[in-house]
Amino acid sequence: MTTHTDARPVVHPVDEKLPALKMATTGLQHVAAMYAGVVAPPLIVGAAVGLSGSELTFLTGACLFTAGLATFLQTLGIWKIGARLPFVNGVTFAGVAPMTAVVASTKDKSDALPIIFGAVIVAGLLGFLAAPFFSRAVRFFPPVVTGTVITLIGLSLLPVAFGWAQGPDPAAHDYGSTTNLGLAAATLVVVLLVRRFTHGFVRQIAVLLGLLIGTVLAIPFGATDFGPVANADVIGFPTPFHFGAPRFQLAAIVSMIVVMVVSMTESTADMLALGEIVERPADEATITAGLRADTLGSALSPLFNGFMCSAFAQNIGLVAMTRIRSRYVVATGGGFLVLMGLCPMAASLIAVVPRPVLGGAGVVLFGSVAASGIQTLVRAGLEKDTNSMIVAVSLAVGIIPIAAPDFYHAFPQTAKIVLDSGISTGCVAAVALNLVFNHLGRARERAGQVRGTTEAVPLARQPIA
Repeated sequence: MTTHTDARPVVHPVDEKLPALKMATTGLQHVAAMYAGVVAPPLIVGAAVGLSGSELTFLTGACLFTAGLATFLQTLGIWKIGARLPFVNGVTFAGVAPMTAVVASTKDKSDALPIIFGAVIVAGLLGFLAAPFFSRAVRFFPPVVTGTVITLIGLSLLPVAFGWAQGPDPAAHDYGSTTNLGLAAATLVVVLLVRRFTHGFVRQIAVLLGLLIGTVLAIPFGATDFGPVANADVIGFPTPFHFGAPRFQLAAIVSMIVVMVVSMTESTADMLALGEIVERPADEATITAGLRADTLGSALSPLFNGFMCSAFAQNIGLVAMTRIRSRYVVATGGGFLVLMGLCPMAASLIAVVPRPVLGGAGVVLFGSVAASGIQTLVRAGLEKDTNSMIVAVSLAVGIIPIAAPDFYHAFPQTAKIVLDSGISTGCVAAVALNLVFNHLGRARERAGQVRGTTEAVPLARQPIA
C-alpha cells in the first residue's frame, strides 16, 4: 500500500472518518434530501389501506427505521454484504403501484399489508440468491452505458423536484401557486449563493442551510406546519409484525419479484454512477455485495413493518455536489433514520420542511446527478457514430415515462412496472444497443487488433539506432 512519509497509510475519501460535528451535520443533510422519498410510499399505501392517523404514523416510522438498518448494511457492511459506498437505502418507489394494486384486489383491507410483507420477503430472499449472477452484467456497462444511465437517473428525478416545488397536494387550491414556486426558487437561490460565496464546511452543507432558511421563509406564508411535532409521541418502536404475520399470495409475490428485478437494475446503475463520482469504480464484487445489502434489507424490512428497500439516487446528487465521499457520513445518516424510527417526534421535525422548499433543493441535487452522467459521457467516445447512436436512442427510450407518462397505458400492469421506470428501460436499451453495435460480430476484429498490438510491442521496445 502507498504510504506518506510518516508511514501512515493513505485513506481513500470513501473510508475517511470526519470530525463528529461535520459527520452529524452532513449525515443529517443526507436524511433531509431523501426524507420525502422514504415517507411517500408508506403514506400512499397506508392511505389506500385506510389506516388511521396513528397507524399511518407508525407505518411511516417503521419505514424510516428499516431504511436506517438497510443503510447500515450498505455503508458499513458485514461479510460480503454491502457495497461499502456512501449509499442511503430506503423504500423504493417502484413498489408503490403493485402494492396499491394488491390493496385494491384484497377484499379485507386488513389482509393487504400482511400479503405485501409476505411478497417482499420472498422477493428479497430470491434477489439475495440471484445477486452474484445479476452482478456479472457489470462488464456490459462501459462509459457509454453508465453515462447514459447516470444522466437518466438525474433526468428521471427532476420531475419529482418540480412536483415538490408546486406543493404537497395536487388537489389543493394553492398547488403550483406563486407562493409555493417562490419558496422553491428562494431555496434554490440560497443554496447557490452559499455554494458561490462561502468556503469549507459551510459550503459543503449548502443544501441543509437552504432547507433551514427556506423553512424559516415559509413561516409567514403559513406553509410551515408544526402540527406533526406537537402530535407526535416521544418514544415508539416498530413492533415486529404489528399488522399481522406475513401471508404468501402467488400474484403478489410475482409482482414484487418484478419490482425486485427493476430495483436491482436501478441499484446496479446507481452503484456504477456513485463509483464514478467517488473515484472508486464499482466492480463485480462491489455490485454483488451492494445487491445483497439491498435484497437482504428488503427481506428483513417486513419484520419491522417496512417495505422493499433500494439505494436512493437522490443522495448521489448530494455526494456529487458536496464532494464529501465518506461512507461513514451516510452511515451517520442511517443512524438518524433509526433514531427517527424510534422517536416519532424527531421524525416529525424533518416533516416540518415544506414540500416546495424540498423542491428547490431537489433541483440542485438531481441536476447534479445528470451533470455527472454528462461528464461520464464525455469520456465515452461519442465521436464514434455507434456510441452517439446508443446514447441518442437510449436517452429517448428512458425519457418516455417522463415526457409521456401515459405512453404505456395499454400494457398489462406487470409490464408497466418495468416500462414506467425510465431508468430501467433506458438501461436495458443502452446495454442491448451496446451489445449490438460494439460486441456482436466484432470478435474477429478485436482478435486482430490484439494480435497487431502484441506484435508491435517488441518493435516499440527496440533501441533507437
